[in-house]
Amino acid sequence: MTTSTSTSTEDRLAIADLMTAWMHRDLGEWELLRGIFTEDARIEITWFSGPASQFVDGSARMGESDIRTKHLIATPVIRFSQDGTRAVSETNAIIVAESASLHLGSQTHSRFIDRLERHGDRWLIADRHGVYDFASFTFPAGVVDLDRELVAAHPTEYAALAYILVKGGFPVDGTYPTRGSAAERAIKEAATAWLTEARA
Repeated sequence: MTTSTSTSTEDRLAIADLMTAWMHRDLGEWELLRGIFTEDARIEITWFSGPASQFVDGSARMGESDIRTKHLIATPVIRFSQDGTRAVSETNAIIVAESASLHLGSQTHSRFIDRLERHGDRWLIADRHGVYDFASFTFPAGVVDLDRELVAAHPTEYAALAYILVKGGFPVDGTYPTRGSAAERAIKEAATAWLTEARA
């Protein structure tokens, strides 16, 4: 871990900025979004699991659909490796999503659990997992007749978000980590093990 207090503070501020840079996704700034990941970074969230480069391409396709999103990002909690070249962060995020055609929105309280790497003077995301705490529907244009079967097909912690994604043509397959789940514990344990490994 970096011993200098000033350097540690700079690292924490840089990582906080890195988390906030997720706004590039909301703004459709795809090349800037691509630049916050390592070359081999991976990401797993409700509608995507795979290389971050492909996630950016998929996000661009979503940006052309009638689904609109906004992410409200909090200050991350960060742990550093002993040599200061790696970090693991956990960040609260509120995902606001809306489908213009459905006249329906959702608000999802989630967390990003990230593995971060220092590359020169920059921190980049090497691995990102979304964990879902709870979610609800919003009805900007009045009450909407929901497909109850589709709502029930996903855990309540992210069912509202999944509904909008699926209806918008972005499938949500499998089951994703929720607060207190075995999947969340496994992600955190793996991230801790990675943090203590010697970097090649």
